[in-house]
Formats: sequence, structure tokens, C-alpha cells
Amino acid sequence: MNRPMTYQTERRAVGRSTTHIAFACAASLAAILAFGHSEARAQAPATPAAGQQVALVTGSTSGLGREVALRLAAGGAHVIVHGRSAERGMEVVAEIGRAGGSARFYQADFASFADTRAFGEAILRDYERLDILVNNAGFGSAPNERLVSEDGHEFRFQVNYLSHFMLTRMLMPRVLNSAPSRIVNVSSLAQTPIDFDDVMIQQDFSGGRAYAQSKLAQVMHSIDLAEELAGTGVVVSSLHPATYMPTGMVRRAGVEPRSTIDEGANAVMQLILSDAFDSGAFFRGMEEGRANAQAYDAAARARLKALSEELTGIR
Repeated sequence: MNRPMTYQTERRAVGRSTTHIAFACAASLAAILAFGHSEARAQAPATPAAGQQVALVTGSTSGLGREVALRLAAGGAHVIVHGRSAERGMEVVAEIGRAGGSARFYQADFASFADTRAFGEAILRDYERLDILVNNAGFGSAPNERLVSEDGHEFRFQVNYLSHFMLTRMLMPRVLNSAPSRIVNVSSLAQTPIDFDDVMIQQDFSGGRAYAQSKLAQVMHSIDLAEELAGTGVVVSSLHPATYMPTGMVRRAGVEPRSTIDEGANAVMQLILSDAFDSGAFFRGMEEGRANAQAYDAAARARLKALSEELTGIR
């Protein structure tokens, strides 16, 4: 692979408007995309050079995703930066630009299928290739209350899993067109089997259970994709990057960090760069490991896939 580096109470989620406002950045490095529910517009966008690899890192305006985006840019890739905050997104783009790299910011809220779909459509419109897709955006176990997405689904299940399922399926033509290419799903060791009789956890809810279910769903999707894409040159993997990195997710949970963002980024980059593992593998940090047993249950994975297709409308 020609790689880019050498080394509420139940309630509706609040804090978002149905329309995001676009603004121009003084630097000509990238653009803000304004998202409604049907289109995305760009102003003075940065574009990849001929032959330059393209990498998309979801949730790359802070924490682990930000560090991975910076490393990919430093290694020569054009980076698609994604997040909910335009201010933070443009800060990442500007940092990449100051270092001589190329990046562009897209704004989308994964608690909304409309936003996610508009984001995917914008990438399909703006890019002919996608060499690296890192599905990193997520919402943790805190606060310990049942939240509901804009589309009426359990919040973590949609943000952490369903929207990434939708996006990955939408972008698959670009990933295949760029093979050899990589898809990396940033999961966790926190994994709870999916109760298909109560996927949205309306009974016995806890934030921890919701988070762990969504993270196992990511692993199950990775294994399915690896089987589906065998022989295409697309390598799919998932991982627990590191334990309790100093991220906003960990701080909200009130947990003392045990590892660094650098450690997590090292693990993610290994799955982008290395050929020393088979597609579909799950990693615990830098070492290959085993996920929850349900991940290896083909019947459970088939039920999850059918449910995901039904809920997202993507087949």
C-alpha cells in the first residue's frame, strides 16, 4: 500500500440548530461547509494534489482524532477534518496548513442522519478518492441518562455506530476506487452484547451499557466489512486505542487518565500503516486481541446489519 507516512431523563439532544452557519477563514487553506438537511457548500476549498492520498478522520477537532489527523497530514495526506465545532475544525486546518500540509473542514452532527447524509454527499461530490477512513467520532458513557437522537434513536448507538455505518456505506465507492485502502473503526474494550429485543435500551438503561453496545457494534461491522471486501484491497480493522486517554469523553466521566493520546494515536497509525495483520482484526492497543464473543457470531452480525440497513436506509 502506498501509505502517507513513513514512521433526557430521556430527551432530545439539544445544543444544535437545524442549520449551521458557514463563515470564511482568512487563510486560503480550507473552507467551512454550511450544512442544511439537503446540501453542503464550500468556500475557497483546499483540494488534494494529483496523486495525493486522501484521509478522512471523523471527530478530528480534538483529542485522539485531532492527533491522528495531524499525523496523517504530516505524512503527506490531504486530510478531511470533521466535527461539530467550526471554530475547532478550522484551528486544526490552520495548524496543518502552518506545517505545510493540506486539509479541509466539514461540519456535521452525527446525532442527525440528515447531517450525516449531507456530509457523505459532500465528500462524494468533492473527492474522487478516499484512501483512509478513520471512524473515530463518539460520545461516551457520561452523563448517565438516556438521550435520544434527532432521529429518535438511542443517542450513543446512533452517534457512535449507526451514523458511521451510514457514512462508510455511502463512501464505499471512493474507498474501493482508491484500493489498496484502509478503514479503521475506533472502538473500545468496553463491549456489551446487543439485546436485539431492546436495541435502544428502553429497559435497564445505563450510559455505560449504551456506550459499550455501540462499541461492540463497531467491531461487528468491521468483521462484516472485512468479509464482504475480501480480495478488493480494502483492509478493515477495529481497535481499543488506549485506556482512559485525557480526552473530553474521559473528563466528562470523571475518570483519571491512564494513558496518553500519543499512545492511542500510535495504535491507530499502526492499523493504517502495517501489513502485519489480517483484515477484520481487532486490536487492544498495539497488540491483536479478541473482542466480545458476540462479534464472532455470524447470526448476530447478520441481525445487526439488517437492522442498520433498515434504520439508516442504506443498503
